[in-house]
Amino acid sequence: MNTIVNERAVTKKRGNKRWFVVFLLLIGGIINYLDRASLSIAAPDMMKDLNLSNTDIGLLGSVFALIYALCQLPAGFLVDRFGPKKVYGWAVALWSGATMLTGACSNMMTLIFARGILGVTEAPCWPGAAKITASWFPKSERALATGFWDAASKWGPAIAPPILVAIIVPFGWRSLFYIAGAIGLVFVVFFIFAYHQPEKHPTITKEELDYIKEGGGGTAEKLTGEAEKISWGGLFKYRCIWGMILGWFCYVWMMNIFTTFLPLYLMKTQNIQFKELGIYASIPYFGGIVGAIVGGYVSKWLVDKSIIKESLKAKRVTISISALLAGVAVIAIPMVDSLAATLTLLVIAMALLSALSATGWALPGDVAPASMVASVGSIQNFGGYFAGSLSPLVTGLIADVTGSYALAFTSGGIIAACAALCYWFIVREPVTVKD
Repeated sequence: MNTIVNERAVTKKRGNKRWFVVFLLLIGGIINYLDRASLSIAAPDMMKDLNLSNTDIGLLGSVFALIYALCQLPAGFLVDRFGPKKVYGWAVALWSGATMLTGACSNMMTLIFARGILGVTEAPCWPGAAKITASWFPKSERALATGFWDAASKWGPAIAPPILVAIIVPFGWRSLFYIAGAIGLVFVVFFIFAYHQPEKHPTITKEELDYIKEGGGGTAEKLTGEAEKISWGGLFKYRCIWGMILGWFCYVWMMNIFTTFLPLYLMKTQNIQFKELGIYASIPYFGGIVGAIVGGYVSKWLVDKSIIKESLKAKRVTISISALLAGVAVIAIPMVDSLAATLTLLVIAMALLSALSATGWALPGDVAPASMVASVGSIQNFGGYFAGSLSPLVTGLIADVTGSYALAFTSGGIIAACAALCYWFIVREPVTVKD
């Protein structure tokens, strides 16, 4: 009892400014995914209004993902070079403008252009968040902190369907892009005034700053120590980097199928009316919210209880188990007929994929030197969204040719499960300079 009381007293004296930073990242991430997921909600009306096919919607998802993937590489470098506050702030402002531009499009070519701009400007968001987390949190807390803000990738799609469907019904699909973009512009003003690096925060306590630095956090202003010997291109020489690229490829392949086609899947396989779509399409993402936080907590719990002593190994265990179970759940989805069973499996699959995602985004803080966290995170994300550029198009083609999503979900589940092999057998040691 005395130990618990003492810990609470120390925590109170230390302060919790770092958790406010998580709140900022959560809101920014929700807006990021709100803008990106708007296409899937608007897709049924856009297909009617602009005469688009499943393949066209898949192509728009693939264009975004391919450009997003390619821009991950410079995005991580820019975040490390110029700092996360400046790059993250500009990114939010520009992607909000790209979202509003989508609402003004009238044909496939202009839609491709708008989604391409969105891919360029959204690229720094997650690498920037990983960099900020590595600065503000000790290693032992990073997975849990990442779990909270990575849940944004599920909060966005979870709250988007009912809100955006409510906008579309009276005002049309273009209005949702205008409103989503305007929300981002308001947020960026708040972020610029509210966010500071830990050493420059005006009200942080000395105890909290010391706690962060003792646990491996703090702002890395430049390359120091062994990191001076590693160039950005030199990161690709490390086995663990390739394991992260391939593992994220497997994860995002399946996740992008959900992001682009989940509303259409529910409408066509469960005969859901469009006015009901907002509720049903959001349900799986609430499982994702819980999964992201639980996944982050599990890897922290494994270390805190000394079940696994190494932070990196604890994250690899969490990721690998989550990937295997997620693959099984996804493969089972086309095998059930009822709406209740379909939604149950979707919730389970989304929760497990989110546990993988949250822990995966905490991994760069353990693998990379502090000054290269954003670069490693962006390289990992490049692998994922290279897959993401292919999976929506492949899924759309399969749906148009076979008249079913079953083959796309089955193959996607197998690919998702393969992430376990990549993270467990390839990502074994951090980036270090070896003589």
